[in-house]
Amino acid sequence: MKQYEHPPVEAFELTCILHALSDPYRLSIVQKLSVLQPQPCAPLQGDRPKSSVSHHFSVLRKAGLVRTVVVGVTHMNSLRNAELEARFPGLLDAILDAAARQG
Repeated sequence: MKQYEHPPVEAFELTCILHALSDPYRLSIVQKLSVLQPQPCAPLQGDRPKSSVSHHFSVLRKAGLVRTVVVGVTHMNSLRNAELEARFPGLLDAILDAAARQG
């Protein structure tokens, strides 16, 4: 069973987080997870090919935004809210608020 590596909170870098969220698709994943989590990949995939979705989740994991846990054959995804808040207080909320206002 595949398990994913997730960086420790002290390794989170602001530039990596902002880069990960600069892509509209990745930002939409984070927005959806902020409403309901955990979620499997399928409802977050849309019409994108699986390889593209895997890449985007990899970027989100490496930035420290998302934790993916394998449960059987399902990959369950959650935001690392508490860890992000501890490292960069208010950052994720500010980004999500701005994205919601932008539409």
